[in-house]
Amino acid sequence: MEFIGTEEYLSLSGIQHFAFCRRQWALIHIEQQWEENVLTFKGQELHKKTNDPFVVEKRGDKITARAVPIVSHQLRLYGVADVIEFKRSEKGVKLEGRNGLWRPQPVEYKVGKPKIDNWDMLQVCAQAICLEEMFDLTLDLAQIYYGKTRRRFDVPLDIGLRDETLKRTEEMHSFFAQGITPKATYRTACERCSLVRLCIPKLSTGKGIETYLLEAIEER
Repeated sequence: MEFIGTEEYLSLSGIQHFAFCRRQWALIHIEQQWEENVLTFKGQELHKKTNDPFVVEKRGDKITARAVPIVSHQLRLYGVADVIEFKRSEKGVKLEGRNGLWRPQPVEYKVGKPKIDNWDMLQVCAQAICLEEMFDLTLDLAQIYYGKTRRRFDVPLDIGLRDETLKRTEEMHSFFAQGITPKATYRTACERCSLVRLCIPKLSTGKGIETYLLEAIEER
């Protein structure tokens, strides 16, 4: 696959933003704007342990590596995987300084709970594609850990999820190459977005700036 119009390598984590809201993705990854809210703070707290790149644990037939740099030259995506678990397997690969063969599996950490939509699954699928390219193998499963449920959920890496991951990635490259920031479209999920004050999605409802400002003042 060749993405026309850009040779840039984009942030892998952006695919989750892009699938959730293209405007949010553009504000962060094209316009370089960002604000914290309680949800982003909780996310940082959850990731504190996984963000230590020097933590490697081995327990029996499993090696856990944290904050692992990954890249796909095919997708032109790069990033840092929260956790990669290497399990001893005849279908695995050799690891430097380790005996036997080890099969990698990405584990993405999220602060909330499983979503109806597949935004998070697209992100961990992209991570798996990076690992497949880096280790020259094919993976069939990834996992997502949700802090609210304190449980892991399996993500089968089927053809449908892979195809959508490739499609979203291609769209991201196209938007980035053209420098497109889509117009705001208000929905209830906007109120939980950390960029809501920068985005001002309620202006897209057609009320006009005067009405919006009056409503904002009355809400205080």
